[in-house]
Amino acid sequence: MTDTPDGPPAGSLGLDFAEAVLAAQPFSRLVGARITAFGAGRAVLEVDVRDELRQQNGYVHGGVLAYAADNTITFAAGSTLGAAVLTGSVQVQYLRPAQGVMLRAEAHVVHAGRRQAVCDCTLIMCAEDGTETVCAIGRGTVLVVNGGSSA
Repeated sequence: MTDTPDGPPAGSLGLDFAEAVLAAQPFSRLVGARITAFGAGRAVLEVDVRDELRQQNGYVHGGVLAYAADNTITFAAGSTLGAAVLTGSVQVQYLRPAQGVMLRAEAHVVHAGRRQAVCDCTLIMCAEDGTETVCAIGRGTVLVVNGGSSA
């Protein structure tokens, strides 16, 4: 999440800050991600599905799901730990093929200390008719880096 050595402390971070950080990530721009909620140990990231994000069977590629889990977990943790954080680990359990028009990743902090947070993420595919299906779940650890500020 960080683009500076220390970044601002968690209490001063808001959705505008998160949007600016996301916009500064070339890969997030390539995927077309947007952050729609951020703060109090929670983050939501959305990606509109287009053909370039699909695998050979027409499902959203697992790499896109893993990206969404990774980034959303890091944003959720950053809202608690501060901006100077990086992913320490991420696991994704694929539950069913990802089909739909929009991917939504919802992450929340399960536990946060001074230098690390553990977060869970639910990856949801949204169909044109509004039906939502959980297609994967993720869990990750996020670490404070470079002596960054923590809450």
